[in-house]
Amino acid sequence: MLLNPRLVPVSGTLNVVMNQNVTLSCRTDSGSPPVRYTLFKHDQKVATVNSTNLTPGFFKLTISSASDMGGYKCKAEDNSSSGGKYSNSLTFSLLEPISKPLLSSPTSQAKKGQNVTLSCLSENGSLPITYIFFKERQTISPPVKMQKREAAVIFRLINSSSDFGTYKCKAENSFRNNTKYSNSFNFTLAEETNHSQPLIISLGLILLLLIIGLALAIHFFVIPSYKAKKFKSTRTSTGLPLTMNAEDSENYVIYAEIDPVKPEEEYVNFSAVRREDETAEKRARATVYSKVLIRD
Repeated sequence: MLLNPRLVPVSGTLNVVMNQNVTLSCRTDSGSPPVRYTLFKHDQKVATVNSTNLTPGFFKLTISSASDMGGYKCKAEDNSSSGGKYSNSLTFSLLEPISKPLLSSPTSQAKKGQNVTLSCLSENGSLPITYIFFKERQTISPPVKMQKREAAVIFRLINSSSDFGTYKCKAENSFRNNTKYSNSFNFTLAEETNHSQPLIISLGLILLLLIIGLALAIHFFVIPSYKAKKFKSTRTSTGLPLTMNAEDSENYVIYAEIDPVKPEEEYVNFSAVRREDETAEKRARATVYSKVLIRD
């Protein structure tokens, strides 16, 4: 009685690389020789071999594209059975060499006592990929095996200044002799925030505003007031107010007209006009002009 055959790779592994030659073995444990073995790929006939006894039939293949991965089946036929028997399905896994992994972190600055995150990812290479993290040459994590195209992540506590050293990671998969190391990554010490600096700046701005306000007050209020008082004092020292009351204050009023002093002169001219009554005797009185010496 013909039994279902078994289809297996001769190398014992389904992991292959591009352009690799592989050999498949198809064998049934029971039947009436001779036995004819036929290999199919996606239900399409690939090749046929004959066995005069119950020895396996061998099929040589070359994996040159993604379509060569599978699935493969073989069919066993003998002279005593009709229709034949089919084997299990077989599919290869393509091994790709991994690319250089990238080691990164959300931050490049850290403080003592802070937890930091390190991520390692290889963009290319067949899965699964195993990642290992290092500081200098010392391993700081157990191997992290990723079945998906995702970064391996570890957490690191920054305890002392020695934890700010150089970090690296390495990636490897089933592809032989294909271990790759990442770039170097260093954490730098974050500067402590100086809370007194904003206060000093604020006090400086307030002091500057006070100085500006004082200067404006002196310019618009103090200096004009001082000049007015000085001018009033100068007029009083001459003994000649604009309006003065004499013995006959009702009849006499003196008006003064002062000419500006030239820079090279020490004298100033002014004229005094006496208001007269309407009598002829008083109207005959003449206007008096005087020259007064002015000194500081």
